This record gives sequence, C-alpha cells and structure tokens, in this order.
Amino acid sequence: MLRRKFALLMGVTLLAACGGGGGGGEVGDDGMITVPIGYVGPLSGGAAYYGRNVERGLEMAAAEIEEGGGFMVNGQPHKFELVTADDRYLPYETTTAVRRLLQQDHPAVIFVPHAGGIRAVQEMNLNEPRFLLMAYSSEPSILEAHNPLQIMLPPRFDGYQKPFTEVLMNRFGKRLALLGTTTAYGRAWTESVTAEWQRQGGTVGRDNGVDYNTTTDFSGAVSRALADDPDVLFVGGPSQPTALVIKAAREQGFRGGFLVMDQAKFEEMVQIVPMSDLEGSVGVYPQEQYPTPGTPAWAARYHARYADAPPATSEIGINYQALHLVADAMTIAGTTTDPDAIRAVFSQAAASIPDSMRVLDLSGVDESGQLGRVVIAAQVLNGEFVPVPIPAPSGNGM
Repeated sequence: MLRRKFALLMGVTLLAACGGGGGGGEVGDDGMITVPIGYVGPLSGGAAYYGRNVERGLEMAAAEIEEGGGFMVNGQPHKFELVTADDRYLPYETTTAVRRLLQQDHPAVIFVPHAGGIRAVQEMNLNEPRFLLMAYSSEPSILEAHNPLQIMLPPRFDGYQKPFTEVLMNRFGKRLALLGTTTAYGRAWTESVTAEWQRQGGTVGRDNGVDYNTTTDFSGAVSRALADDPDVLFVGGPSQPTALVIKAAREQGFRGGFLVMDQAKFEEMVQIVPMSDLEGSVGVYPQEQYPTPGTPAWAARYHARYADAPPATSEIGINYQALHLVADAMTIAGTTTDPDAIRAVFSQAAASIPDSMRVLDLSGVDESGQLGRVVIAAQVLNGEFVPVPIPAPSGNGM
C-alpha cells in the first residue's frame, strides 16, 4: 500500500463564516489551521494513470489557491493537507485504506474515484467516524444507496445513451457491435447501451468485450466484433487502450462510427491516434474546451503549472472544482469537522463559486446526492468537436 502526503494550502478568502464548530486544531507557524482531506484511489497498477489525473485535480486546486492565504472558517484561515492512499482499483483495498486514513488523519471528507470502491465505502461512512464521501463515478447505481453523506461528482452515464444512439444511428446505421471493457463499470455501460440501441430499433451483435486494463493486443477482439458487419462499434475503458481499439478497427477497414464510453477521453486518445481515426465518434466533450466562463483561464493555469503533463481531462477539472466546493462549504457551514453540516450547504457552495473559477456549469446538489450541472458531449464531425446536448436522465431529480 502506497501512502503519500501533500501538505498543501487552500486559499482565496471566501465568504464570511457562519455558525460554530470550526473544529479547533492547532494554528501553525503560517497562522493557519490544517484540515485533512482524504483521497483513496488507484495510484499504481493498470488504472494508475486515471487515479493520478484525479489526484492532480485535487493538487492543482490546493496549490493554486495557496497564494490566497487560506480559506476562512469562523474568522480563522485554514489550509488543507491532502492525505492519499493507493487502493490499486480494488474495492477491498479501498475500505482498508479508508480505515487507515480515518485512524491516522481523521478527515471529514474523503474522495474515492471508482464505483466498486464507492459501493464499499457507502457501507462505512454513516458509522462513526462519519465522513462525507466525494464519489467520482458516473455509475447511476451508486445513488441507489440513498446515502445522505455522499455527493456524486460527475454526471450519471445513463444520460448519454439516448443522444449518442440518435446521432450515430442517423449518421451510420442501426447495426451495433459491442467491444467495451469487461470491468463492472464496463458491463453496466454495455447493458445500458444495448437496451437503448434496441429501444430505438437497432440490432446488437455479440458481446466481444475484453478487459482493457490487461489486454495488450486488441486485434482478435476487433476481428470478432467486425464479423457482425456493424455500422457502429461500442468501445470504451481507459483512454489509452480505447484509442488502440479504435486504431485496430480502422486498420482492419472499419469506416463506421464509435459510441465511446465516458471513461475514455478524446483529448487523451488524440495523443495516440490521429483525429481522422476518431471521425464519427461520439463521447465526452474535451474538458479544456468546455463552454464555461472559467475554463479558458483554468486550462491555461493547468498547463503553466504542469508543463509536461497530459491534457486536463474531466477527472482533473471536476475534482479541481469539487475541492473548491469543499472549501466553500466549510466556510458557509462554519465547520471543518462536521460532515453533515458540510453536506447540508453544498448547493449554497455551488452557487457561491465565482465565474472566474467556474469550470463546471453547476446547478446544486439534489436529494439523491447528485451534483447537478449542464452537460454536453461531442461528436467528431469533419475533424471538429461538435456539441451534443445531454438532457438530465429521468430520475436524476435535477
């Protein structure tokens, strides 16, 4: 188990604090009280690239507002110490790591970036010591726990299938082949895509899914999928292997479209395959091009801070924004240690983010714990990313 600590200041003086219960803590030499924030995710193994992106978003938010001198709680400046643990994308290790952080660092807020780990932690965070679970996964089923101390950060993935299917059927045809990753998350996507594609009158071939985290040669799986003579391929897992699947399909002569799972990001795939190979794909809109007021300046700050880093994806952007929301919520609630009070004011915190820092078009948190926002996706059309509006899925409550 890897474990690292980053003593990072949180800054930008926010709203005047209200209420009591700031949580005490010793004032450091810099005049600030340190507040631990937990992050448990994959920092080694096949999903380490993804886990590092999430971590980088948290780091960036903390590091860039360091110059602001801390966020205010009851008139006292505070800073965050990001305490992290590696779970290798394994849920049983997630729970072990969370327990360790709770025992050693006592965070009131912990970020977990995968559905399996989130489900495991849902069984823990309502017991003592209680903590707010910041759930970075678009798997809709995690909301079924009705956990009052959970906030789901990305949009639910079941909002994508209907518009993705409409775009691709109209452009390419009604025959779909399945070639997604075989993780639990991938299987959930496969089931959802299959149901929607058939609902709109399409036909679905055999499931030729493979584990994107362990497979290195996708040519055989691609050949089996193309044997069904599809108009569209459903693909997706981490960005890098997804790009290799698309490359293999193009090399084998496929000229149809790609329905891309939200785990894969265009801005990362285009580092591996040419834009021409992505023509006809529908997937998540590139985060650095998102039409929100704070995005252009945020993207510039990201590249200035991480000169040699990969593009800033939604994992980076959403978790960056979320850590700002945590700071605002603690300011409004007047506490850094009461997770119930922090959760209760999250919609107020979403409304308080200034446009200059707004990477997401936020609309508050609903009763299920979903962080609401305006969502757009993208289709690649004539070498350009063309917006595809995504309506809120039924049952989202937003």
